Amino acid sequence: MQTPVADGSGQLHCNNKFYMQATAERGMFCCRSLRLWPRCVEPRARMDDARAMDETPETPARPRIYLAGPDVFRPDARAHFVKLAAVCDALGLAALLPADGNDRQASEEAPEKQIYEANMQRLRGADGVVANLAPFRGLEPDSGTVFEVGAAVALGIPVVAYGVPAGSYADRARALLQCAPDASGVLREVGSNIAVEDFGQPLNLMLACSIHIEPTPEAALRKMAGLLASTRQRGGA
Repeated sequence: MQTPVADGSGQLHCNNKFYMQATAERGMFCCRSLRLWPRCVEPRARMDDARAMDETPETPARPRIYLAGPDVFRPDARAHFVKLAAVCDALGLAALLPADGNDRQASEEAPEKQIYEANMQRLRGADGVVANLAPFRGLEPDSGTVFEVGAAVALGIPVVAYGVPAGSYADRARALLQCAPDASGVLREVGSNIAVEDFGQPLNLMLACSIHIEPTPEAALRKMAGLLASTRQRGGA
């Protein structure tokens, strides 16, 4: 399998020139020695020129997919993102990966603010978001990922999630917490008496009603490729 690398536009794709230096505005790694996460960022003018060249009618730009999730915290984050970038490439997509702070510039801003700004910039430039909404340190998905999903929905960007356990949110709450129905049949936590959302959906309704859900990251990327292809076909009709 070819190794995905970042091109000048910040997109990740596969080619054989992975020993050359490549820096990304919205990508994830410098390709010198295949290190993850960019250490430097080219000037905006050069990035804009590269993007304009990439978007000529002869070579239409690949749809950019922001890969949201807490996967930056994984011990095997490098291998995980290389694998997903390869899947993107096979589907004609370009992966945009989250910032982790290693690419921040000299600034008086706090590092966490720089990471936030970088990820928001990448979200705004995405054509789609594929998000890992597996439970993270508890019953719910990673809160940062949920924020990014909400931001994408508000921006009109399609979202496909994966990692969501089988069954309903209420089923998982029952398995993790002491819950019982009250006299009206409303499921509540024992002790606090707080109601548990029980619409039979796999996630909170604000997520379940706004996104698509697939079982694996590969399936989610295939779904996203289909959604974007359908949108392009409708736009060209």
